[in-house]
Amino acid sequence: MKKFFQTIRNIWSIEELRSKIMVTLLLVLVYRFGSHVVLPGIDPNKLNLSGAKEGLLGLFDTFAGGSFSNASIFALGIMPYISASIFMQLMTILVPQMQKLQKEGDSGRKKINQWTRYLTAAVTLLQGAAYVAYLRNVNRDALIESYQGFFWISTVIILTAGTLFVMWLGEKIQDKGLGNGTSIIIMVGILARLPQSFLGEFASKQTRGGGGLLIFLVEIAFLIAIILGLIILVQGVRKIPINYAKQIVGNRQFTGARQFLPLKVNASGVMPIIFAQAIMFLPTLVSFTNFETGKGIARIFNDHSNFWYMLIYAVMVIAFTFLYTALIFNPKQMSDSLKQSNGFIPGVKPGQPTADFIGQVMDRITLPGAVFLAIIGILPGIAQRLGVTQSFSTFFGGTSLLIMVGVILDTLQQIETHLLMRQYDGLMKGGRIQGRQAATTSSI
Repeated sequence: MKKFFQTIRNIWSIEELRSKIMVTLLLVLVYRFGSHVVLPGIDPNKLNLSGAKEGLLGLFDTFAGGSFSNASIFALGIMPYISASIFMQLMTILVPQMQKLQKEGDSGRKKINQWTRYLTAAVTLLQGAAYVAYLRNVNRDALIESYQGFFWISTVIILTAGTLFVMWLGEKIQDKGLGNGTSIIIMVGILARLPQSFLGEFASKQTRGGGGLLIFLVEIAFLIAIILGLIILVQGVRKIPINYAKQIVGNRQFTGARQFLPLKVNASGVMPIIFAQAIMFLPTLVSFTNFETGKGIARIFNDHSNFWYMLIYAVMVIAFTFLYTALIFNPKQMSDSLKQSNGFIPGVKPGQPTADFIGQVMDRITLPGAVFLAIIGILPGIAQRLGVTQSFSTFFGGTSLLIMVGVILDTLQQIETHLLMRQYDGLMKGGRIQGRQAATTSSI
């Protein structure tokens, strides 16, 4: 405990770090305040969007911190920007011209970021129009009659401006605050629902008497164990030894350094789960038909605790893990970089043999990582089948828990870097904290 308070004092004594923390907290407070400002033309007393807390809309509402179900000016949150960023990231992998632009350095990245912002505005306009249609169909009684003539255009404009403002907040946190701004905004939105879900689960167990309280404590213990296992997954790396040839500078000879090439067990991060959830939502579109079979299929794919849903979902997560890893991981490029820097893997010839060796190692460690990621993805459904409430079960795994653990590790890693730069003790005695970015970036 003494070391903990000493670490807090060390963090607060660094002026730059203290300023970053204060700026981050202030911008997050602004975001949370806007999440409770209801859109013009809606009566908050009649607003009832309880259906937006279930299924895919429930996931969307979780990322938006409840803004979607509150019909706030930040109802779409940062998700349009995330969608645009994912699309642009895939384009830089699949389109050669985009790859060339990305390799141009800061100028290329700025151009890609500018295109991402334009695409974000376009996506927000479409989603804003869809959100207006959703409000009119689901909760028309909450719309003020005298404002109906302006509701459509004003809501689309306000939602677009709100998303762009949230995107700006994320960029400011990135520039002047601490951590990845977009990820922190998503994490704050997820954590905003934790107290309510926690109290709801506690209240549901209290109705069972003393045995219910014991079950609640067991659930908390399992949640902590899952978080610890997820930290191992996020930080897990396979280190490949790298030797560098001896160099002669003038009359002096320098012995080659020995380093390691870290390959992440979960190189794809949360993307396979996001892709799998998007694909799993498609079958629910058949619910718009009048066929009983279609409605049955829709019920299966809309019930996250259904056995067939979890089985198909787990298989898709494993498949997307291998697919996305193959897209972002380039053994040939790593082999070329090693060759240019006079580095080599002991016992492996440079060139194509090195690329083949790195690819084989990556395939071997991706399989257990993919299986563990699939288990994490279906844990909320398993928790529901064991009696955990739906809102609290989302914190037992899936996208929400992955994002929270990854963002917290990233932020702690940045704090530790500031401490070590000023010759303070780090946050851990046994080793360095590795965030998602630190673990995936390997300097050769």
